[in-house]
Amino acid sequence: MLKRLLLLLVLLAGAALAAPVAYTPVTPGYQMQFPRDFGAHPDFHTEWWYVTGWLKQPDGKPLGFQVTFFRSATQHDRANPSAFAPTQIVIAHAALSDPAVGRLLHDQRSARAGLGLAYAREGDTDVKLNDWSMKRRPDGSYDAVVRARDFTLNLRLAPSQPPLLQGENGFSRKGAAALDASYYYSLPQLRASGTVTRGGAVAPVMGSAWLDHEWSSQYLDPDAAGWDWLGANLDDGSALMAFQMRSKRGDKLWAHATLRDASGRVTQFDGADVSYTATTRWRSPRTQAEYPVAGVLATGSTRWRIVPLQPDQELDSRRSTGAVYWEGAVTLERDGKPAGHGYLELTGYVAAMKM
Repeated sequence: MLKRLLLLLVLLAGAALAAPVAYTPVTPGYQMQFPRDFGAHPDFHTEWWYVTGWLKQPDGKPLGFQVTFFRSATQHDRANPSAFAPTQIVIAHAALSDPAVGRLLHDQRSARAGLGLAYAREGDTDVKLNDWSMKRRPDGSYDAVVRARDFTLNLRLAPSQPPLLQGENGFSRKGAAALDASYYYSLPQLRASGTVTRGGAVAPVMGSAWLDHEWSSQYLDPDAAGWDWLGANLDDGSALMAFQMRSKRGDKLWAHATLRDASGRVTQFDGADVSYTATTRWRSPRTQAEYPVAGVLATGSTRWRIVPLQPDQELDSRRSTGAVYWEGAVTLERDGKPAGHGYLELTGYVAAMKM
């Protein structure tokens, strides 16, 4: 017992004396290369692979789903040779949105990377957390398997379009400071197929999905509380991404949007050309936070009306990332006509986000 205590004190002393880990900064001019950049970037602080989408059940009724894997580099000494050294943390979220249930079904996990049980590998998408995984196949499609508490997702996600580089060729500003940025690309219009299992019943599903992959070392302006983000697959084959960063006072700090039409032409919008105005707010009975779950998104002269699949799509991730936020399936209308389906993410309404 005494030997173990002495060993622990030595390890703690070594960690305290080790120099702080310097994360690689995000800077302009980076040239994305694939498949390399489909994989992990462990020298950056934070990274995520974020899949959202709409599925159609055999009876034609819709489901929204989310599967997310996070990788976070810690301040632990990376020179430590121990397989148990927590230099990287892997976190995963999964959620299912079903109006028949009326609330979000979700689950979360977290673990230190290592021993083949949890990892985010370099070179191509291959992330795993126990029996949850997402891996890119040689044909470019993704296999996502999640065995959550209330459901199991087993999905194949097949690309129909090339990666959409956000911002300046993948350099996506999030604030006025040059370092408040991420490297960011999306894979919109993914063809989704597979099964959803609930209560022992396996149902085949089909639909569309959107994948975001971002990595960064300084994502938020110190004055930022959170963001409102939308990723949408439009019915005509276009793809729309938009976000606005909000300050702790509630005003807009930064905004950007990207629209790629079916022919591949990309239009970008900045600053005053992008805004999100709430038309309906929903109060959570659990956190008492008010979320702008329906509203009008402006991108230049175009107005998009956003309506949630259901109001209650709040996700409590305090057992993993520490945040509570709203992440939900939404429909879009343009000029009063159905335009597409997507996901809306609303963060910083319970407490200011911390990365």
